[in-house]
Amino acid sequence: MASKKLLGMLNDAIAGELQVSLQYMWQHVQWKGVKHFAVKDEFKKTGIEEMKHAEAIAERLFYLGGTPTTKPEPISVGSSLKEMLTTDKKDEEETVKMYKEIVALATKEGDLTTAHLFTEILGDEEGHLDTFQSLLEEI
Repeated sequence: MASKKLLGMLNDAIAGELQVSLQYMWQHVQWKGVKHFAVKDEFKKTGIEEMKHAEAIAERLFYLGGTPTTKPEPISVGSSLKEMLTTDKKDEEETVKMYKEIVALATKEGDLTTAHLFTEILGDEEGHLDTFQSLLEEI
């Protein structure tokens, strides 16, 4: 059985995934200008990946006896492409840090399935972080 701390961290992860999936969707919808045209599809693709992460984490949390949250963390769309990408980079950095902590705690508790799930998702999140860092370099 997972600890209350681990269950809480999984719910925090769900709230974060819901946040960025909505955030990236709105950034995709509200694009404007030539530079933004080049990245609008990346926002959409990444937002869909984040929603899939939220679903996978929610399924695991429910299996472990928890109740998945339906409330995202606060969303920040931004008013310029640079502002959007800067915010997105920061959000991904925080997610990578948290997911490493979840992997460590799940492993310590002997929950290898949760550790494996978050190791896989962590790879995606590091890819998102790399994408946003690279896009910021071009602005």
